[in-house]
Amino acid sequence: MRGYFGIGVEHISKEQNVGTIARSTHAFGGSFFFTIAPDVDIEAMRRSDTSGAFDHLPYYQYDSAKKLELPMECMLIGVELTDEAIELPSFRHPLRAAYIFGPEMGHLSPEIQKKCAHIIKIPMKFCVNVGVAAAITMYDRQICLGKFAERPVKPGGPLAQTKSQKKSNTVRRKIRSKKK
Repeated sequence: MRGYFGIGVEHISKEQNVGTIARSTHAFGGSFFFTIAPDVDIEAMRRSDTSGAFDHLPYYQYDSAKKLELPMECMLIGVELTDEAIELPSFRHPLRAAYIFGPEMGHLSPEIQKKCAHIIKIPMKFCVNVGVAAAITMYDRQICLGKFAERPVKPGGPLAQTKSQKKSNTVRRKIRSKKK
């Protein structure tokens, strides 16, 4: 996949959700994981991460939104179910991004929303579990920026090309000799 991304959570309170999100970040090829003012037991959080993501990804913990530091040119993208947010299927993911999710029974703080370059939402009737929302967002990023074949027009997967089809798709140029 092109670029890099990190995943973060603000004011999260359930260790299982943090572990699930960290594990998903690791599985989708994330570059780092961060929390802002978490209300969780760090060791319990690590126990729920069955992939060992905390051994493979840099983990950053910040006391407040004000202290959040991201790599240069990394855009902060908030994921929040609001009327003004950009719907995920219509959003072009930046190459360098950090996605942040709010607490289980709340919203991203106004301080974090001000820091966001964009606020996006997953089009649905109501909020899903924060771990599910994170996985959906990472999957969409992978589809948008990953190295996958275009979706076919008909149901099913892309058709494998035969050798003759591959040859016919090759552009050949004749090299012209210079006339003197």
